[in-house]
Amino acid sequence: MFETLERINRRPAVWSQYTAAQLWNDEHTSKQMLAFHLNPDVDISSRNRAFIDRSVDWMQRRFDLGEGSRVCDFGCGPGLYTSRFAALGAQVTGIDFSTRSIRYARQQAEAASLPIQYVNQNYLQFESNERYDLITLLMCDFCALNPQQRQQLLARFHALLDDAGHVVFDVYSLAGFAARAESAAYAPNLMDGFWAEEAYFGFHNTFLYPDEQVALDQFVLFTQEREWEVYNWLQYFSSEALRQEVESAGFKIEALLGDAAGGEYDQNNSEFAVVLSKG
Repeated sequence: MFETLERINRRPAVWSQYTAAQLWNDEHTSKQMLAFHLNPDVDISSRNRAFIDRSVDWMQRRFDLGEGSRVCDFGCGPGLYTSRFAALGAQVTGIDFSTRSIRYARQQAEAASLPIQYVNQNYLQFESNERYDLITLLMCDFCALNPQQRQQLLARFHALLDDAGHVVFDVYSLAGFAARAESAAYAPNLMDGFWAEEAYFGFHNTFLYPDEQVALDQFVLFTQEREWEVYNWLQYFSSEALRQEVESAGFKIEALLGDAAGGEYDQNNSEFAVVLSKG
């Protein structure tokens, strides 16, 4: 037991494990994540409803979205943004590797007679002959990718984006990293049953990597039948570090914003957003 506890509390090498698909496609946790998506009052899986409405309204005005606009939402979840884009008359594609979220999104689109193309796939592998006027990646999804994955994704954006098109995404800031702290917690049925339907024991460790400006929330979970681990990595950015990263992929930052609803940039806020165009 001592060796197990020692292993649980040992700091992993930065970006050493990637378990996102396990979180989003496990039968139990994917149900929990969809419930968070659909709760209009919280910012967990998705932004709250009021923010999403403001965000889409701002993007409609900023990018003149409407009939004939081609929009692709990476990490679309259950379609909270894509359905709004389609209601404006845009031709919309949504990509997500959560089977449960895509199933829900398709059902909602069919019920509302919205001709949205949904792709159940890891968006790092998404390919299309279409060229989009607007590509979105929201809820700081960019931060969950390691440096190689981010470069792969930016290259995909560049290939898919129309020459006059734009990319919008948000990230966590260095002010957000400064507000984090390392911690260790243990509880029966950690997070009120989020991780399994049956009884379980859970360990949650937060590790910080100051040199890389990365945080890890590591969960180690035990039921009577199995043991598994979930690694939630987050990269935190300065505006200059993000600028260097996107410029190396052939983009320029056209606008630096406080959020993906057009808010004013403030380096003291925990997040910020960018509008990219081809450099």
